[in-house]
Amino acid sequence: MSDIAKLAGVHASTVSRALAGSPLVAKKKRDLILKLAREQGYVVNSIASNLRLRRTRTISVVIPLGHETGQALSDPFFVEMLGHLADEITQRGYGMFLQKILPPMDDWLPRLIASHRADGIIIIGQSTEHSALEEAAASYRPMVVWGGHLEHQSYCTVGTDNVGGARVVVEHLIRSGRRRIVFLGDPAVPEIKLRHEGYKYALDRAPRGTAAARIVPAHMTADTAYEAMRAFIKEDGQFDAVFGATDIIALSAIRAITASGLNVPKDVAVVGFDDIALAAHFNPTLTTMRQDLPRGARILVDLLFRRLDGEDAPSATMQAELIVRESSTAASRR
Repeated sequence: MSDIAKLAGVHASTVSRALAGSPLVAKKKRDLILKLAREQGYVVNSIASNLRLRRTRTISVVIPLGHETGQALSDPFFVEMLGHLADEITQRGYGMFLQKILPPMDDWLPRLIASHRADGIIIIGQSTEHSALEEAAASYRPMVVWGGHLEHQSYCTVGTDNVGGARVVVEHLIRSGRRRIVFLGDPAVPEIKLRHEGYKYALDRAPRGTAAARIVPAHMTADTAYEAMRAFIKEDGQFDAVFGATDIIALSAIRAITASGLNVPKDVAVVGFDDIALAAHFNPTLTTMRQDLPRGARILVDLLFRRLDGEDAPSATMQAELIVRESSTAASRR
């Protein structure tokens, strides 16, 4: 490094900053130093540099699954979100360390923080870990969570307006003539709980003759949601619309409904939440509440890096967008 400094006519510290890409070094001077470094065969020792700066240049992306051990990382929602996060993190010059956390969940977050394996943590979904997130946030700042914003929450979240989005779904179904709308999902998960609250809120204000709120408990995997819907149809059958808490749940409901001899949307309308890529290519195509995952990934990474720089970056909530497709067209007159 001292040889390059002599050739460039600068101090060794300037060479160090230029090789690190620091904007404090003028572009013309930085380009000269980089050119000289290449000619001299100088290679930056990134490990030594990171040790000196006490940075790993790695971000941990964690998916806690205390609520759903059978949910795979190949779940379409995870695949899309992880792809967008990888793009955003890579553009910052960082690597991504992916972890899936399964029960037992004791002390997983304190141990992850204490390992110093990454400079910051992005957590996808609150699962059953709201208390653990609250406790960690009291002393650990570079952590951002994708999920629902809960009352009196202290940790930083990025997510969609789940309550408002669910209200729009139910209002859409009512306008299309549906009056017996069931909710398919598991409110034990914070995001799903908020969607269930929006569903109930809309039904409480629905026109006279609309049936009261009714939940069909269902896990977030395709097979378990399918079986829950089949069982409900056999036991009851008095419904004309299904609000699936996620797109995977909604698509599973369509499979169960058609397997039972009913038609979607003629007999039963179905709406999901997420707008995964498969929603537009299913038969029938799925009406859904779109979450802007590319934007969500950008905000997650931006807030995390602001927190890494010492800023107390606040939570962010995005508006959802109703995408109307074939699965929720107007009910036929009976």
